[in-house]
Order: sequence, then structure tokens, then C-alpha cells
Amino acid sequence: MIRKTLFSALGVLCLVSSAIAQSLDDIVKAQVLPGWRAADGTHMAALHLELAEGWKTYWRSPGDVGIPPRFDWRGSRNVAGVEIMWPTPRITVDHGMYTVGYSNQLVLPMQLTPTRSGRDLTLQGTIEIGVCREVCIPATLRVEAELPRDAGDRDPRIAASLANQPYSASEAGVARVACRVTPAQDGLGLRAEIDMPRMGSNETAIIEVSNPKVWVAQPKTSRSGGQLVAQTTLHHVEGRSFLLDRSSIRVTILAGNEAVDIQGCSAG
Repeated sequence: MIRKTLFSALGVLCLVSSAIAQSLDDIVKAQVLPGWRAADGTHMAALHLELAEGWKTYWRSPGDVGIPPRFDWRGSRNVAGVEIMWPTPRITVDHGMYTVGYSNQLVLPMQLTPTRSGRDLTLQGTIEIGVCREVCIPATLRVEAELPRDAGDRDPRIAASLANQPYSASEAGVARVACRVTPAQDGLGLRAEIDMPRMGSNETAIIEVSNPKVWVAQPKTSRSGGQLVAQTTLHHVEGRSFLLDRSSIRVTILAGNEAVDIQGCSAG
């Protein structure tokens, strides 16, 4: 079965190897860039991850093998919500398996909404990520930063990462998105048809769903004129049946250094 093969490979690759001489502190360092307070009262900050040479970490959907990142901000004060704004990632193919992520460093913008506007914020949290070279190591990082209400200088590192966000569907000229769902062995088949201009060579689609227990296989991406087609299968990790909400389906199209973020699709 496809998903059993995937999880077996993931279990092997994510073993912590005793052959790695570097400590975790030598592999990845994390800090919060305090950023600035916006005119609407929200606060723009960023998580800055610095990785040792040859190491990488993952995008929100890591691909065939990898560790999806998790964030816990429950130690924060005067923070009602944190929105992560992922910059465009890169795809790497190794031994026929693809991963999606970042090398060397990652500046991850975070838009914070205060509980009480006009006051300082304290961001405190625990971050669980995977860092990989020959093997993947699960890393737990703890960060804390004071974010003053009078912070006003724009950090060029955060601004550059914001400029590297995927285009929206409207910005990319997406005209129609339809998702056809069919029964498949132990799951569902999904065919996404997207009417949009060609982004360039090697267009690759990544499909995400809102249920974290539903595994989505890497889609086969093809194009016919002005239509891009992405076909995949979906399986519940516990072998259960499940419902698929088309409005929660998220399709990201990657091509070179650019990406398009498409949220939701119709029945066709």
C-alpha cells in the first residue's frame, strides 16, 4: 500500500544518527526578529532560522518525506492570534522522493493580532521542526521576544521574505478551479483542473487538505494548453473513511522561484 511505503520510508529517514557529530545547537539557531507595528494595529515579526551548511528544513507541507512544522504560542501575552506567512519554498528530489522546504536560512514572517491594541506584546512559544541532511532530526526550539507597541522600523529581512510570498489566484490570472473526486482503493482520487496561464517549465502542484490525518500523495502534474491538471490520491492515516470539503482544498503551483496559492475549488 502506498501510504505504508511512505511511512516506512519516513520512519527510516527520521532516525537520529549517532554518526552526526554536530549538536542540535550547531545545526539550527532560532530567533525572533521583532519587526514593526502596522497602521492597523497588528504586529509584523518573523522567526529567523539559521541552518548549518548542507542542512535544510521544511515548508508547511514537507512532501514525500519530512517532518511538518508545528507551532505552540500558548506562553505568549497579549497575543490573540499568529498568522504564519510562508515564503515560496523549493522542491528537492532525492532517490525519487520529493521534499519541499528551505536551505541555509528561513525568515518566516508572522502577523500577530494583539488581544488589547496599543500595548506591548510578548511572543513566547515552542516550535517543532525537522532539520535534514543525510538524515532527518526532529528539533524542538523555544523562542521568546518582547514586541513593543512603538516599534516602527521595517526590517529589510522581513520585507524581503514578504516580497517572496506566492501570488494569489487572482494575481496569477487563475480563471477556474474544479476538483473531481472519485473512489480509490482505501481512499479517494482527486483531479484538480486549473485554468491559468503557464508559469514556466517544470510546473509542480502540491495539494493540501484541512484534515491533518489525511495523507495526500504527490500529484502528477500535466498541462493541456491553458489548463493545468493535478491528479492524486488521498488516504486516511488510520485507514478510516473520510469526507472531503472542496472549499478547504489548497493547491500551490510551484515553478522555479515563483508560486501561486489557490484556496478552494468547485465541483466542476
